[in-house]
Amino acid sequence: MAVKKEKHKMPEQAPKERIKNFNEVPYGYDENTAIEEAKRCLQCKNRPCVSGCPVEVDIPDFIKQIAEGNFDKAVEVLKSKTSLPAICGRVCPYENQCEGECTLKKIGEPVGIGRLERFLADYERKKGVKIPKISKKTGKKVAVVGAGPAGLTCAGDLAKMGHNVTIFEALHDPGGVLMYGIPEFRLPKEIVKAEVDYISKLGVDINYDVIVGKTITVEEIMDDYDAVFIGTGAGLPRFLNVPGENLDGVYSANEFLTRVNMMKAYRFPEYDTPVKIGKIVATFGAGNVAMDCARTSLRLGAEKSYIIYRRSEAEMPARIEEIHHAKEEGVIFHLLTNPVKFTANDKGLLKEVECIKMKLGEPDASGRKRPVPIEGSNFKIKIETALIAIGQSPNPLIPQSLKGLKIGKHGNIETDENGQTNIPGIFAGGDIATGAATVILAMGAGKKAARAIDEYLKSKKTNSTL
Repeated sequence: MAVKKEKHKMPEQAPKERIKNFNEVPYGYDENTAIEEAKRCLQCKNRPCVSGCPVEVDIPDFIKQIAEGNFDKAVEVLKSKTSLPAICGRVCPYENQCEGECTLKKIGEPVGIGRLERFLADYERKKGVKIPKISKKTGKKVAVVGAGPAGLTCAGDLAKMGHNVTIFEALHDPGGVLMYGIPEFRLPKEIVKAEVDYISKLGVDINYDVIVGKTITVEEIMDDYDAVFIGTGAGLPRFLNVPGENLDGVYSANEFLTRVNMMKAYRFPEYDTPVKIGKIVATFGAGNVAMDCARTSLRLGAEKSYIIYRRSEAEMPARIEEIHHAKEEGVIFHLLTNPVKFTANDKGLLKEVECIKMKLGEPDASGRKRPVPIEGSNFKIKIETALIAIGQSPNPLIPQSLKGLKIGKHGNIETDENGQTNIPGIFAGGDIATGAATVILAMGAGKKAARAIDEYLKSKKTNSTL
């Protein structure tokens, strides 16, 4: 029987409706659609999709179980390698990873691996999450700094290995970027909380409101623990460095999305949130965070939401799905456009941005064509709010406070391929080590570090007791 060339469509909210709410956009597969999509898998012997997965999920195995209707077994296969499948199935850029390696791409669309992962995670959550068998307790204690994707993954894997794990989290809720940086319509808070609850049930303790580097130092933690994993992410926003960037009405994407999430703006208009924006909003950048800002602005009542990006659509780093959703929702794209100055009105509030048109030249260090200004092409756009979404740098607090730690030129903690820093017993992974990247790459770093920490603990005699 011929294989269907296209993925089975994911039902979702209509654009005109969803821009009025913060409900999740896609609804997910039902059981019959999941089975039919799973049947598209060719079960390749060389398993190219697995090589594209940072957390090494046995993709053909769990898809085979779905195709046969064995959902419980499929969940077991999936969660043997990942502790956060409901999150991965929603925000992982699988089109560039597992699906990007799928053999079916030669004749059509790849298998909907991400959609199937989401289906399984949602199926298990509704039925009841099963806790796997935990290895015999080792008596070794590991501290994890940061309850983001890297820290949660590392902690969960170490707990399953039998180690005693404690997470130190600076904020009052777990999840890091998952909770504070990604909007509700893309990753609901209840999903994050359910995944973190699973990590807790593995035996991981989470201490909140602890700012490592301020409340307590890494050195003090090492007095009580056998190893430390640092997964504090990339919390230092980058700016455009143009005149007027300090005006009232100009925000970093990090500040804007954190405010929206912490102040429950996603419950607007039901919840009287202090987060306010103007009628015309411009977001600078074209990654996933930029799309999040532009789409969130519409949901908060903006009449116009712009994406202003200095390259063309072909160079946009955002996921194709996110760009597609943004266009459907009415986001206006000003491409090959770069800001040069923000201007205020007579009250000191942001009133417009002056931009210049760009053309693409030779490729730069990133491999993308370098944008070059076109002289004399300046023009102005009226705006009331500007959101700067051009990336973030590693959180500087721990790198600056831990003596002797080797730091890279971009403020990142330097590690080997397994997350080991130059200080024995201290490991790091995710954005704090690589700079801003994806959730799934942070999870992959956490998984690698967990294995390395386990090996380190096995080779190290400690004074820990059960």
